[in-house]
Amino acid sequence: MSEAAANKKLVQQVYADSASRSGTTFADNLADDATWIVTGQYSWSHEFRGRDAIQDGLMGHFRSFFAGRPRTVAFNFIAEGDQVVVEARGDNVTRAGLRYDNQYCMVWRIENGRIKQIKEYCDSALVERVLGPFPEVRKHGLRP
Repeated sequence: MSEAAANKKLVQQVYADSASRSGTTFADNLADDATWIVTGQYSWSHEFRGRDAIQDGLMGHFRSFFAGRPRTVAFNFIAEGDQVVVEARGDNVTRAGLRYDNQYCMVWRIENGRIKQIKEYCDSALVERVLGPFPEVRKHGLRP
């Protein structure tokens, strides 16, 4: 299997887990020194560096808005070398009863079978409107 095919398979499994609200593929394959870059010019925009900042900071805060695991369904994967580009759409309702069905383009970089970097592009206005501003303290992996 080529590098691109193996990387695509890994990222497809991450999204299969998300679509079924199960599995640990993401956590099991996240490099300790991974980065997640939320692009744009809004309160969530930041480069989350390291496993803790991603898992506890970004994802911990994001998950806190939902009663169950958030669901994101991917519908397009493009892979070349160490990069996998994914188009996906959320399918979620917040604890407050608001729909949160963001549209995403995610650029994944896989290094030696580990998730090394994720760059997220999404509807930032929807994020701010439904989820509100991102707490500055969580940008450093800390809990408020």
